[in-house]
Amino acid sequence: MNNTLIIIRYGEIALKAKQTRKRFENTLVNNIKGALGKKNIDNKLRREWGRIYIYSDQIEKCVSILQKVFGITSISQAIEVDCDINSISKIAKSISKEKIKSEKSFAVRVKRTGNHDFTSQDIAIKIGNEIVNETKAKVDLTNPDFELFIEIRNDKAYIFIEKIKGYGGMPIGSQGNILAFIDTPYAILASWYLIHRGCKPIFLLTNEIKKGALEKFMNYWFINSKIIEISTKKNLYEQINKAAAENHCDAIISGLTFYDYSDNVLTDIKHLKKQITLPVLHPLIAMDTKEIKGKLKEIGFVI
Repeated sequence: MNNTLIIIRYGEIALKAKQTRKRFENTLVNNIKGALGKKNIDNKLRREWGRIYIYSDQIEKCVSILQKVFGITSISQAIEVDCDINSISKIAKSISKEKIKSEKSFAVRVKRTGNHDFTSQDIAIKIGNEIVNETKAKVDLTNPDFELFIEIRNDKAYIFIEKIKGYGGMPIGSQGNILAFIDTPYAILASWYLIHRGCKPIFLLTNEIKKGALEKFMNYWFINSKIIEISTKKNLYEQINKAAAENHCDAIISGLTFYDYSDNVLTDIKHLKKQITLPVLHPLIAMDTKEIKGKLKEIGFVI
């Protein structure tokens, strides 16, 4: 399958009001450009309502990068053709001959947007019959061994064979700023959960975590943020409040959990609340050590 582009889909953004959706889409597009640019991937980006398209000679590298851009729910390597039945049929048959064996079953999934002189069902029936003739495979719309997707949008058709899952969430920068107080590896994970929801992090780093480890995490997730290093020998709370105010943060992120090494986590939370001027969020509070370490490994940070 000679892929010519990548289709990018997003979820929650599409549910927003028109102006908010436009702003969030712009943020997502900028994040995509930033991530691909960071890896020096030559590409051309095109967008239309509900879809973003990436054209590149480095499709496989693009896929691995885009999977880690927050806001993207799924991506597909696809072939783009003009929207006429013969062009669609030619590519569909070529893919089927390569991918489908006679003892396997298949399904053709068609979606259509725009005005055409055919329906989605017309395309599915025609292409399905031609695949049967070419491969002798059987149609199974319920539990097929192979699926061929055809997405028709106005004057173009996109043909692909899989939807690769992204991490979803919201684009970084679509929500407010957070101050991520990084004093333990757990705090890295706590910040990840808020970044995944679109918050822009400002990292406040103590000497308990090496700067290189944090930078590696940031590069892995294409997070372009400020790192502020502080000293544990000075008043910690004053430094936190100052950094939060100077960087217009809306909340502080902590890695505290009931399964932490502290004897009294609730006392620690109460003390933080008294000392810190902004709300302090605790995303990991009910997660156990096994869950936290597993998730840290998943996001590319191994203790």
